[in-house]
Amino acid sequence: MKKKICLLGSTGSVGVQCLSVCEELGIKVIAIAAKKNIKLLEEQARKFNVKKVCVFEEKYYETLKENLKDCFCEVVCGLEGIFKICQEECDVVLNAIVGIEGLFPTVFALEAKKNVALANKETLVTAGELILKLAEKNGCEVLPVDSEHSAIFQCIRASKKNEVKSLILTASGGPFLGKTREFLKNVTKKEALKHPNWKMGEKITIDSATLMNKGLELIEAVKLFKKKPEEIVVVVHPQSVLHSAVEFVDGAILGQFSVPTMKLAIQYALTYPNRVYSKIKPFKFTDYLNLSFLKPDNETFPCIKFCEIAAKRGGLFPTILNAVNEKAVELFLNGEIEFLDIEKAVENSLKIELKQEEFSVSTILKTDKLIKENFNNILKMKKLEVFS
Repeated sequence: MKKKICLLGSTGSVGVQCLSVCEELGIKVIAIAAKKNIKLLEEQARKFNVKKVCVFEEKYYETLKENLKDCFCEVVCGLEGIFKICQEECDVVLNAIVGIEGLFPTVFALEAKKNVALANKETLVTAGELILKLAEKNGCEVLPVDSEHSAIFQCIRASKKNEVKSLILTASGGPFLGKTREFLKNVTKKEALKHPNWKMGEKITIDSATLMNKGLELIEAVKLFKKKPEEIVVVVHPQSVLHSAVEFVDGAILGQFSVPTMKLAIQYALTYPNRVYSKIKPFKFTDYLNLSFLKPDNETFPCIKFCEIAAKRGGLFPTILNAVNEKAVELFLNGEIEFLDIEKAVENSLKIELKQEEFSVSTILKTDKLIKENFNNILKMKKLEVFS
Protein backbone atom coordinates (compact mmCIF):
# COMPACT_ATOMS: atom_id res chain seq x y z
CA MET A 1 0.00 0.00 0.00
CA LYS A 2 1.07 3.58 -0.62
CA LYS A 3 -0.25 4.87 2.69
CA LYS A 4 2.07 6.51 5.21
CA ILE A 5 1.53 6.62 8.97
CA CYS A 6 2.95 8.13 12.13
CA LEU A 7 2.71 5.88 15.19
CA LEU A 8 2.50 7.15 18.77
CA GLY A 9 3.06 4.49 21.43
CA SER A 10 5.07 2.20 19.18
CA THR A 11 6.56 -0.01 21.91
CA GLY A 12 3.25 -0.98 23.57
CA SER A 13 1.07 -3.93 22.66
CA VAL A 14 -1.03 -2.06 20.07
CA GLY A 15 2.01 -0.26 18.68
CA VAL A 16 3.96 -3.47 18.14
CA GLN A 17 0.98 -5.08 16.41
CA CYS A 18 0.50 -1.96 14.29
CA LEU A 19 4.08 -2.20 13.03
CA SER A 20 3.50 -5.85 12.22
CA VAL A 21 0.45 -4.88 10.14
CA CYS A 22 2.43 -2.14 8.38
CA GLU A 23 5.17 -4.63 7.53
CA GLU A 24 2.66 -7.14 6.16
CA LEU A 25 0.85 -4.54 4.03
CA GLY A 26 3.83 -2.46 2.97
CA ILE A 27 2.59 0.69 4.73
CA LYS A 28 5.36 3.25 5.19
CA VAL A 29 6.04 4.24 8.81
CA ILE A 30 7.22 7.86 8.78
CA ALA A 31 7.71 8.47 12.50
CA ILE A 32 7.37 6.67 15.81
CA ALA A 33 7.15 7.69 19.46
CA ALA A 34 7.27 5.89 22.80
CA LYS A 35 7.50 6.79 26.47
CA LYS A 36 10.76 5.24 27.65
CA ASN A 37 11.56 1.85 26.10
CA ILE A 38 14.48 3.20 24.08
CA LYS A 39 15.96 -0.22 23.35
CA LEU A 40 12.89 -1.34 21.43
CA LEU A 41 12.36 2.17 20.06
CA GLU A 42 15.85 2.11 18.55
CA GLU A 43 15.23 -1.33 17.00
CA GLN A 44 11.98 -0.11 15.47
CA ALA A 45 13.55 3.09 14.14
CA ARG A 46 16.25 1.10 12.37
CA LYS A 47 13.95 -1.62 11.05
CA PHE A 48 11.39 0.77 9.57
CA ASN A 49 13.87 3.47 8.56
CA VAL A 50 11.73 6.21 10.07
CA LYS A 51 12.20 9.92 9.49
CA LYS A 52 11.60 10.96 13.12
CA VAL A 53 11.70 9.13 16.44
CA CYS A 54 10.51 10.60 19.75
CA VAL A 55 11.03 9.46 23.33
CA PHE A 56 8.48 11.12 25.59
CA GLU A 57 10.51 11.01 28.81
CA GLU A 58 13.25 13.56 28.20
CA LYS A 59 15.83 11.87 30.47
CA TYR A 60 16.26 9.18 27.79
CA TYR A 61 16.74 11.65 24.93
CA GLU A 62 20.54 11.95 24.91
CA THR A 63 21.04 8.19 25.13
CA LEU A 64 18.64 7.52 22.26
CA LYS A 65 20.18 10.27 20.17
CA GLU A 66 23.64 8.82 20.72
CA ASN A 67 22.47 5.31 19.88
CA LEU A 68 20.91 6.48 16.61
CA LYS A 69 23.67 8.84 15.53
CA ASP A 70 24.55 6.58 12.58
CA CYS A 71 20.98 6.75 11.28
CA PHE A 72 19.38 9.42 9.15
CA CYS A 73 16.41 9.92 11.47
CA GLU A 74 15.81 12.99 13.63
CA VAL A 75 15.55 12.26 17.36
CA VAL A 76 13.15 14.46 19.35
CA CYS A 77 11.64 14.29 22.83
CA GLY A 78 8.78 15.31 25.09
CA LEU A 79 5.45 16.81 24.14
CA GLU A 80 7.18 19.12 21.68
CA GLY A 81 8.62 16.06 19.95
CA ILE A 82 5.15 14.49 19.70
CA PHE A 83 3.91 17.76 18.17
CA LYS A 84 6.66 17.61 15.55
CA ILE A 85 5.77 14.03 14.67
CA CYS A 86 2.13 14.99 14.17
CA GLN A 87 3.23 17.62 11.64
CA GLU A 88 4.85 15.02 9.41
CA GLU A 89 3.28 14.31 6.03
CA CYS A 90 1.22 11.16 6.48
CA ASP A 91 -2.23 9.72 5.85
CA VAL A 92 -3.02 8.81 9.43
CA VAL A 93 -1.64 9.21 12.96
CA LEU A 94 -2.26 6.11 15.06
CA ASN A 95 -2.37 7.09 18.72
CA ALA A 96 -1.66 4.08 20.95
CA ILE A 97 -0.35 6.08 23.92
CA VAL A 98 -1.71 4.75 27.22
CA GLY A 99 -3.44 7.11 29.65
CA ILE A 100 -4.44 10.76 29.73
CA GLU A 101 -1.04 11.61 28.19
CA GLY A 102 -2.59 10.62 24.87
CA LEU A 103 -5.06 13.52 24.86
CA PHE A 104 -2.80 16.34 23.67
CA PRO A 105 -1.25 14.21 20.89
CA THR A 106 -4.75 13.54 19.52
CA VAL A 107 -5.38 17.29 19.51
CA PHE A 108 -2.02 17.92 17.80
CA ALA A 109 -2.81 15.44 15.04
CA LEU A 110 -6.29 16.82 14.37
CA GLU A 111 -5.04 20.41 14.38
CA ALA A 112 -2.49 19.30 11.79
CA LYS A 113 -5.47 18.04 9.75
CA LYS A 114 -4.48 14.38 10.05
CA ASN A 115 -6.90 11.46 10.31
CA VAL A 116 -6.47 9.79 13.70
CA ALA A 117 -6.67 6.04 14.31
CA LEU A 118 -7.44 6.10 18.01
CA ALA A 119 -6.40 3.38 20.44
CA ASN A 120 -6.10 5.84 23.35
CA LYS A 121 -9.45 5.47 25.11
CA GLU A 122 -8.85 8.37 27.52
CA THR A 123 -9.15 10.82 24.63
CA LEU A 124 -12.79 9.92 24.00
CA VAL A 125 -13.70 9.17 27.62
CA THR A 126 -12.61 12.60 28.86
CA ALA A 127 -12.91 14.85 25.82
CA GLY A 128 -14.98 13.05 23.21
CA GLU A 129 -17.22 16.01 22.40
CA LEU A 130 -14.27 18.38 21.97
CA ILE A 131 -12.29 15.91 19.88
CA LEU A 132 -15.12 15.15 17.46
CA LYS A 133 -15.85 18.86 17.00
CA LEU A 134 -12.17 19.48 16.29
CA ALA A 135 -12.12 16.62 13.78
CA GLU A 136 -15.18 18.00 12.00
CA LYS A 137 -13.71 21.50 11.95
CA ASN A 138 -10.53 20.25 10.28
CA GLY A 139 -12.19 17.77 7.94
CA CYS A 140 -10.61 14.76 9.65
CA GLU A 141 -11.76 11.28 10.61
CA VAL A 142 -11.47 9.72 14.05
CA LEU A 143 -11.16 5.98 13.40
CA PRO A 144 -11.60 3.57 16.34
CA VAL A 145 -8.89 0.98 16.94
CA ASP A 146 -10.51 -0.78 19.93
CA SER A 147 -11.88 -4.02 18.51
CA GLU A 148 -15.35 -3.33 19.97
CA HIS A 149 -15.70 0.18 18.59
CA SER A 150 -14.17 -0.85 15.30
CA ALA A 151 -16.81 -3.60 15.04
CA ILE A 152 -19.62 -1.12 15.70
CA PHE A 153 -18.08 1.38 13.28
CA GLN A 154 -17.97 -1.28 10.56
CA CYS A 155 -21.56 -2.41 11.17
CA ILE A 156 -22.94 1.14 11.20
CA ARG A 157 -21.51 1.69 7.73
CA ALA A 158 -24.23 -0.66 6.46
CA SER A 159 -26.99 1.75 7.45
CA LYS A 160 -28.16 5.32 7.89
CA LYS A 161 -27.65 6.91 11.30
CA ASN A 162 -31.38 7.14 12.04
CA GLU A 163 -31.72 3.40 11.46
CA VAL A 164 -29.55 2.46 14.46
CA LYS A 165 -31.54 1.49 17.55
CA SER A 166 -28.85 0.30 19.98
CA LEU A 167 -25.22 -0.74 20.24
CA ILE A 168 -24.17 -4.10 21.66
CA LEU A 169 -20.76 -4.08 23.36
CA THR A 170 -19.33 -7.51 24.03
CA ALA A 171 -17.08 -8.28 26.99
CA SER A 172 -15.01 -11.39 27.60
CA GLY A 173 -15.78 -11.27 31.31
CA GLY A 174 -12.07 -11.17 32.11
CA PRO A 175 -10.07 -13.68 34.18
CA PHE A 176 -12.59 -13.73 37.06
CA LEU A 177 -15.80 -14.51 35.19
CA GLY A 178 -18.09 -16.44 37.54
CA LYS A 179 -16.06 -15.63 40.66
CA THR A 180 -17.61 -14.30 43.89
CA ARG A 181 -16.97 -11.14 45.90
CA GLU A 182 -15.31 -13.28 48.53
CA PHE A 183 -12.83 -14.60 45.96
CA LEU A 184 -12.02 -11.10 44.69
CA LYS A 185 -10.90 -9.97 48.15
CA ASN A 186 -7.64 -11.90 47.80
CA VAL A 187 -6.87 -11.44 44.09
CA THR A 188 -3.19 -11.04 43.29
CA LYS A 189 -1.53 -9.00 40.56
CA LYS A 190 -0.43 -12.20 38.81
CA GLU A 191 -3.98 -13.57 38.76
CA ALA A 192 -5.46 -10.28 37.53
CA LEU A 193 -2.96 -10.09 34.66
CA LYS A 194 -3.86 -13.54 33.36
CA HIS A 195 -6.48 -12.67 30.74
CA PRO A 196 -8.05 -15.74 29.08
CA ASN A 197 -8.24 -14.38 25.51
CA TRP A 198 -6.10 -11.29 24.95
CA LYS A 199 -2.46 -10.33 25.32
CA MET A 200 -2.50 -6.66 26.27
CA GLY A 201 -0.67 -4.06 28.33
CA GLU A 202 -0.90 -4.27 32.12
CA LYS A 203 -3.24 -1.32 32.60
CA ILE A 204 -5.92 -2.48 30.17
CA THR A 205 -5.60 -6.07 31.44
CA ILE A 206 -6.39 -4.95 35.00
CA ASP A 207 -9.28 -2.87 33.66
CA SER A 208 -10.57 -6.02 31.98
CA ALA A 209 -10.34 -7.91 35.30
CA THR A 210 -12.51 -5.30 37.06
CA LEU A 211 -14.72 -4.87 33.95
CA MET A 212 -13.83 -1.18 34.16
CA ASN A 213 -12.53 -1.48 30.61
CA LYS A 214 -16.04 -2.25 29.38
CA GLY A 215 -17.43 0.67 31.35
CA LEU A 216 -14.89 3.02 29.79
CA GLU A 217 -15.74 1.59 26.37
CA LEU A 218 -19.39 2.35 27.08
CA ILE A 219 -18.48 5.99 27.69
CA GLU A 220 -16.39 5.97 24.51
CA ALA A 221 -19.32 4.60 22.53
CA VAL A 222 -21.62 7.28 23.95
CA LYS A 223 -19.24 9.98 22.71
CA LEU A 224 -18.08 8.41 19.43
CA PHE A 225 -21.46 7.26 18.16
CA LYS A 226 -23.55 9.96 19.87
CA LYS A 227 -25.77 7.53 21.75
CA LYS A 228 -27.37 7.68 25.20
CA PRO A 229 -25.97 5.26 27.81
CA GLU A 230 -29.29 3.40 27.89
CA GLU A 231 -28.97 2.75 24.15
CA ILE A 232 -25.84 0.67 24.74
CA VAL A 233 -26.10 -2.93 25.92
CA VAL A 234 -23.14 -4.80 27.41
CA VAL A 235 -23.15 -8.55 26.84
CA VAL A 236 -20.57 -10.96 28.28
CA HIS A 237 -19.24 -13.20 25.52
CA PRO A 238 -16.39 -15.37 26.88
CA GLN A 239 -15.17 -16.61 23.49
CA SER A 240 -14.42 -13.03 22.26
CA VAL A 241 -15.14 -13.76 18.59
CA LEU A 242 -18.17 -11.48 18.22
CA HIS A 243 -16.38 -8.19 18.75
CA SER A 244 -19.59 -6.16 18.99
CA ALA A 245 -22.84 -5.62 17.12
CA VAL A 246 -25.47 -3.08 16.13
CA GLU A 247 -29.23 -3.45 16.47
CA PHE A 248 -31.33 -1.60 13.90
CA VAL A 249 -34.86 -0.20 14.18
CA ASP A 250 -36.33 -3.13 12.25
CA GLY A 251 -34.92 -5.63 14.75
CA ALA A 252 -32.05 -6.83 12.58
CA ILE A 253 -28.64 -7.20 14.24
CA LEU A 254 -25.32 -6.99 12.42
CA GLY A 255 -22.18 -8.18 14.19
CA GLN A 256 -18.50 -8.41 13.32
CA PHE A 257 -16.79 -11.76 13.91
CA SER A 258 -13.13 -12.66 13.83
CA VAL A 259 -10.63 -14.59 15.92
CA PRO A 260 -9.53 -12.69 19.05
CA THR A 261 -6.94 -10.29 17.64
CA MET A 262 -6.33 -6.55 17.62
CA LYS A 263 -4.61 -6.70 14.24
CA LEU A 264 -7.84 -6.74 12.26
CA ALA A 265 -9.14 -3.53 13.90
CA ILE A 266 -5.73 -1.91 13.46
CA GLN A 267 -5.59 -2.90 9.79
CA TYR A 268 -9.10 -1.61 9.11
CA ALA A 269 -8.26 1.77 10.67
CA LEU A 270 -5.12 2.03 8.52
CA THR A 271 -6.73 0.94 5.23
CA TYR A 272 -10.11 2.67 5.73
CA PRO A 273 -12.31 3.17 3.76
CA ASN A 274 -11.02 0.09 1.92
CA ARG A 275 -10.50 -3.52 2.93
CA VAL A 276 -7.43 -5.44 1.85
CA TYR A 277 -6.20 -9.01 2.15
CA SER A 278 -5.00 -9.98 5.62
CA LYS A 279 -2.70 -12.68 6.97
CA ILE A 280 -4.85 -12.97 10.09
CA LYS A 281 -6.15 -16.48 10.78
CA PRO A 282 -9.65 -16.79 9.26
CA PHE A 283 -12.61 -17.18 11.60
CA LYS A 284 -14.58 -20.41 11.23
CA PHE A 285 -17.86 -20.99 13.03
CA THR A 286 -17.11 -24.71 13.15
CA ASP A 287 -14.09 -23.95 15.36
CA TYR A 288 -16.48 -22.56 17.99
CA LEU A 289 -19.29 -25.04 18.56
CA ASN A 290 -20.50 -23.28 21.72
CA LEU A 291 -20.80 -19.49 21.62
CA SER A 292 -22.31 -18.08 24.82
CA PHE A 293 -23.80 -14.71 25.76
CA LEU A 294 -24.47 -13.67 29.36
CA LYS A 295 -25.68 -10.68 31.31
CA PRO A 296 -22.90 -8.85 33.19
CA ASP A 297 -22.78 -9.63 36.91
CA ASN A 298 -23.14 -6.04 38.09
CA GLU A 299 -23.27 -7.08 41.75
CA THR A 300 -19.84 -8.72 41.65
CA PHE A 301 -18.38 -6.30 39.08
CA PRO A 302 -20.13 -2.92 39.54
CA CYS A 303 -17.71 -0.75 37.55
CA ILE A 304 -19.88 -0.80 34.41
CA LYS A 305 -22.71 0.74 36.44
CA PHE A 306 -20.38 3.42 37.78
CA CYS A 307 -19.35 4.30 34.24
CA GLU A 308 -22.99 4.51 33.13
CA ILE A 309 -23.61 7.04 35.90
CA ALA A 310 -20.60 9.11 34.86
CA ALA A 311 -21.72 8.99 31.22
CA LYS A 312 -25.20 10.23 32.11
CA ARG A 313 -23.82 13.08 34.21
CA GLY A 314 -21.35 14.07 31.52
CA GLY A 315 -19.10 17.10 31.82
CA LEU A 316 -16.01 16.38 33.91
CA PHE A 317 -17.41 13.29 35.63
CA PRO A 318 -15.91 10.85 33.09
CA THR A 319 -12.58 12.62 33.59
CA ILE A 320 -12.82 12.26 37.38
CA LEU A 321 -13.79 8.60 37.16
CA ASN A 322 -11.04 7.85 34.63
CA ALA A 323 -8.38 9.64 36.69
CA VAL A 324 -9.29 7.75 39.86
CA ASN A 325 -9.23 4.42 38.03
CA GLU A 326 -5.92 5.19 36.32
CA LYS A 327 -4.29 6.01 39.66
CA ALA A 328 -5.89 3.02 41.41
CA VAL A 329 -4.62 0.58 38.78
CA GLU A 330 -1.13 2.06 39.05
CA LEU A 331 -1.14 1.58 42.83
CA PHE A 332 -2.52 -1.97 42.56
CA LEU A 333 0.20 -2.92 40.09
CA ASN A 334 2.75 -1.47 42.53
CA GLY A 335 1.31 -3.56 45.37
CA GLU A 336 0.11 -0.54 47.35
CA ILE A 337 -3.65 -1.22 47.37
CA GLU A 338 -5.91 -4.30 47.09
CA PHE A 339 -7.82 -5.37 44.00
CA LEU A 340 -11.24 -4.35 45.37
CA ASP A 341 -9.84 -0.94 46.35
CA ILE A 342 -9.92 -0.08 42.63
CA GLU A 343 -13.71 -0.27 42.40
CA LYS A 344 -14.07 1.35 45.84
CA ALA A 345 -12.12 4.38 44.65
CA VAL A 346 -14.10 4.50 41.40
CA GLU A 347 -17.39 4.45 43.32
CA ASN A 348 -16.18 7.21 45.62
CA SER A 349 -15.24 9.33 42.59
CA LEU A 350 -18.94 9.68 41.84
CA LYS A 351 -19.44 11.39 45.22
CA ILE A 352 -17.05 14.22 44.39
CA GLU A 353 -18.44 17.69 43.86
CA LEU A 354 -16.24 19.57 41.43
CA LYS A 355 -16.69 23.27 40.74
CA GLN A 356 -17.53 23.35 37.06
CA GLU A 357 -15.22 25.35 34.86
CA GLU A 358 -15.21 25.83 31.11
CA PHE A 359 -15.12 22.40 29.49
CA SER A 360 -11.79 22.41 27.68
CA VAL A 361 -8.70 20.26 27.21
CA SER A 362 -6.78 22.33 29.76
CA THR A 363 -9.57 21.96 32.34
CA ILE A 364 -9.68 18.21 31.74
CA LEU A 365 -5.93 17.89 32.31
CA LYS A 366 -6.10 20.15 35.37
CA THR A 367 -8.91 18.03 36.82
CA ASP A 368 -7.06 14.80 36.08
CA LYS A 369 -3.98 16.07 37.94
CA LEU A 370 -6.03 17.33 40.88
CA ILE A 371 -7.91 14.07 41.31
CA LYS A 372 -4.77 11.93 41.16
CA GLU A 373 -3.05 14.13 43.74
CA ASN A 374 -6.01 13.60 46.08
CA PHE A 375 -6.42 9.89 45.43
CA ASN A 376 -5.79 8.75 49.01
CA ASN A 377 -8.48 11.09 50.30
CA ILE A 378 -10.89 9.79 47.67
CA LEU A 379 -10.20 6.15 48.54
CA LYS A 380 -10.90 6.82 52.24
CA MET A 381 -13.79 9.22 51.61
CA LYS A 382 -16.57 9.12 54.18
CA LYS A 383 -18.24 12.35 53.11
CA LEU A 384 -18.48 14.49 50.02
CA GLU A 385 -15.39 16.42 49.11
CA VAL A 386 -15.39 19.60 47.05
CA PHE A 387 -12.47 20.28 44.71
CA SER A 388 -11.96 23.71 43.19
